[in-house]
Amino acid sequence: MAINHAEIGDDEKKDFLKVVEFINHNNDKIFRSIRKRDGRIVEFNPTKIAAAIFKAAKAVGGEDRQLAEELAGVVMQYLHKQLGTGIPTVEEVQDAVEKALIETGHAKTAKAYILYRDRRTRLRDSKSELMDVVEEILVETNRENANISNSPSAKMLQIASAASKKYYLSRMIPDDMAQAHTEGDFHIHDLDFYGKTLTCVQIPLGKLLTNGFNNGHGFIRPPKRPGSAAALAAIILQSSQNDMHGGQSFAFFDRDMAQFMAGAAEEDVYQAMEALIYNLNSMHSRAGAQVPFSSVNLGCDTTPAGRMVTKCLLLAYEKGLGHGESPIFPNIIFRLRKGINFDPDDPNYDLFQLAMRVSAQRLNPTFAFMDSSFNAPYGSEVAYMGCRTRVMANRHGEAVSDGRGNLSFTTINLPRIAIRSGGDLEIFYTELERLMVLAARQLYHRYRIQSKLKVRDMPFLMGQGLYLDSEKLGPNDPIGPVIKHGTLSIGFIGLAEALTSLTGSHHGQSPDSQRLGLEIVSFMRKLIDGFSEEYDLNYTLLATPAEGLSGRFVNLDRKRFGVISGVTDKEYYTNSFHVPVQYEIASYEKIGIEGPYHQLTNAGHISYVEMESPPIDNLEAYERLIRHMALSNMGYAAINFPVDECTACFHRGVFAGDCPVCGSSAIRRIRRITGYLSTIDRFNDAKQAELRDRSNHWL
Repeated sequence: MAINHAEIGDDEKKDFLKVVEFINHNNDKIFRSIRKRDGRIVEFNPTKIAAAIFKAAKAVGGEDRQLAEELAGVVMQYLHKQLGTGIPTVEEVQDAVEKALIETGHAKTAKAYILYRDRRTRLRDSKSELMDVVEEILVETNRENANISNSPSAKMLQIASAASKKYYLSRMIPDDMAQAHTEGDFHIHDLDFYGKTLTCVQIPLGKLLTNGFNNGHGFIRPPKRPGSAAALAAIILQSSQNDMHGGQSFAFFDRDMAQFMAGAAEEDVYQAMEALIYNLNSMHSRAGAQVPFSSVNLGCDTTPAGRMVTKCLLLAYEKGLGHGESPIFPNIIFRLRKGINFDPDDPNYDLFQLAMRVSAQRLNPTFAFMDSSFNAPYGSEVAYMGCRTRVMANRHGEAVSDGRGNLSFTTINLPRIAIRSGGDLEIFYTELERLMVLAARQLYHRYRIQSKLKVRDMPFLMGQGLYLDSEKLGPNDPIGPVIKHGTLSIGFIGLAEALTSLTGSHHGQSPDSQRLGLEIVSFMRKLIDGFSEEYDLNYTLLATPAEGLSGRFVNLDRKRFGVISGVTDKEYYTNSFHVPVQYEIASYEKIGIEGPYHQLTNAGHISYVEMESPPIDNLEAYERLIRHMALSNMGYAAINFPVDECTACFHRGVFAGDCPVCGSSAIRRIRRITGYLSTIDRFNDAKQAELRDRSNHWL
């Protein structure tokens, strides 16, 4: 038979004649053709069998090429016995190789061959799946992220994202970790950026505005007027977003902007803040796919200029965009602290009142509590991001917010562990610990890859000194010495469903379940603290902001375990430690149940109270709720309600259907999702289902 010599490598040519000799002596047992996986029939080349066996043998220390050729002969004899003169398929040939190796006593080689075959299968499958994903994206951008548009740039970005995910899972991430992600034991967030960049950062705005910066084509000098300072703040957010995959935040916006507002007329400051809001809702990042995920922390600067920044930003946000539309960004976080703004005699108490008035109409600001037991030790240094991220304690330097952020995070599927345990808590904790250890190893694997990135790979974030200590590095230096200041977070989802699986009720229904819930999260936090010691890095526990993930986990678990009442019977798992959204409960009771989890989740947390309509006419009740959140030792919280806006006549309210004023059906419906605001048409299916299920919490 004809053999294609070009398919034989140089190292194998000297052995080729041996194979040919075998073929000539066993011509009646040699096939002429083979059927490929796609159905094509091509020429059969037996030398490939010997080559594959030799590669597997080398993987376990073997060096005998002649033995590989003899084993190839055994394979062909086996095939001939099974198939006669028929045409074998690729799979049949590979099955025969496995059988021949095992039956001739070469178990180690067989195992190596099986692993090689499985790897090749996963590579082929990933390529096929990638093409399917690309086809779907070309029709409509997927909705894993409610801030991504359906533009051509967004489609190109997501095609690249899909290819990147396949690459990392099949080529870079160790098999046990890749398998845990693929099967849904845990979820590696922002997988497409696995080895490219970091998650988020609290930007040192004051430093950049004072010193100036370069974001690509020349130096931008420090501003001299309020409008210039606000414009540069927006550019800084955009530039940093292009270097990272997560959110961008200013930890001390009022303080950092104050020096550029001193002596300015309030009208000028107001115009500057209005322009900032306009920019953050219109300027795009990531090749035009989305506006920056932006957050600003404020409320604690008591200087006249700092107070003016907070007041004018809140007033501009209250006014809305050009036709009065509610801004989506920035996410405003009003930091509350006794002696500064929390009580009537405090100097910034009037700004707290204004913040509540704006929030009761526009859903922002949200509120962060500096006096909670876990935030108080840091004074006014603590800052949050809209997604709930909190970065504080630091094993390798000062515990500050500026210049630090989360490096990456991975989320544990708690309901699956509970289902597998069959109600046995010993089994549950054993499996939870196993997955936590695996997740810690995976985060360390990612950290080591991230550490090898160079300053020039993130020219703005690292090159302009945004990250703590990065100004000490040169363009070609690896970033490892500075990212040790960041955090590596393990999150969790579905505590409510896990408790239901374990006990028959969730923590909103039963005090015993609440005790178990706190025990489980405390167990996770203890492991996290241990990882910090073991790896000497800032490992933290996160109350995961699950968007696309809430639906992904439950879909996988429903296929595997079927429909389980109270567990897999919805289209989503409940976020982190939250009481299920459909459960009817008083707002004060919900706050009391969720409050204790905040101190355990040191990487970030948030709790919500749902209202039927904007509470603008009952600000006294609004303030009582916020004060109860503070008393319940919460770190970060928000009050949700529907905001519907007619895009024809710009009437705003809560509409069951069409606009009650002009009758238009063009309604912009704004809701909060994973900490940020979005219009519901951008919610994915799981979050749409969750939105429909949300119950209001009575006072």
